[in-house]
Amino acid sequence: MPVSQKRSQVMDYIIVAALAMLMALNYQVFILNNAFAPAGLGGINTMIQYVFNFSVGYMSLLINIPLFAMAFWRVDRDFALKTLVNVLVFSGTLLLMQNNIIDVRRFMYHTSDGRSTILAPVAAGTINGFIFANSIKHGGSTGGMDYVSAMIHKRKPEFSMVHITFAINLCVAGISYFVYDFKIEPVILCVVYCYLTTRVSDHILKGGKEALKVEMITAHPDEITQHVIRDLRHSATIIHAEGGYSHQGKTMLICIINKHQITEFTKIISQYPDTFACVSSVNETLGNFKKIK
Repeated sequence: MPVSQKRSQVMDYIIVAALAMLMALNYQVFILNNAFAPAGLGGINTMIQYVFNFSVGYMSLLINIPLFAMAFWRVDRDFALKTLVNVLVFSGTLLLMQNNIIDVRRFMYHTSDGRSTILAPVAAGTINGFIFANSIKHGGSTGGMDYVSAMIHKRKPEFSMVHITFAINLCVAGISYFVYDFKIEPVILCVVYCYLTTRVSDHILKGGKEALKVEMITAHPDEITQHVIRDLRHSATIIHAEGGYSHQGKTMLICIINKHQITEFTKIISQYPDTFACVSSVNETLGNFKKIK
């Protein structure tokens, strides 16, 4: 393995460990004191701690080690090892916080009268979405149901890991109704947490790859193409077409632009009133496409 690739691998493990520490802080500050189950196996672990006072840190280790072994042989060894690092660092950091060896009590969010509790899953879900997406980007995950989701995703690659995890999390939300004294509030808090985790992680994983495709029928292909090249720093593909009604020769331009450039592009084509354009979303761009900020 080349030295640069080894360095990249080491950096991936460092980032995964740092994300695990952030996840432990997220649990301690926003989740454990606000009586709701976050998501997946972490949510089950949280409910066990709520009922039996058995630490999430220990439960995470007990459940994830067997899942690690299954993922190591059935999914991908590198993925399994990185996820194991996440689990070990998360559990260790959380146990240190729960025993006040790392004292974060001054930062813990909790309202004694229960008001504004909704802010806890909002903050926790947003942070966890960031953690989940970046863990996947670096070849790992946050453990628990992520192992299960990865195994399902390997058998059914058309299903996104993010959406598989969200479906599993809805089941956890239903269980939380019975654990937290038959109250609907913990279910709502769990759903809010799961929704934000999914939306934030999905946006991070796909947001940088999305673009817009513009298809135009115009009598000014050269002028518009020059605008696109000069002002938007992209190019266009020129296709000779034929009108379905008039059977007259037409020119069609196809252009891929960044999402935020649509306003500037609208100004360009507004200079040519006889131009017709339609815009559609592109989920991912591959190859020579510049992300212009």
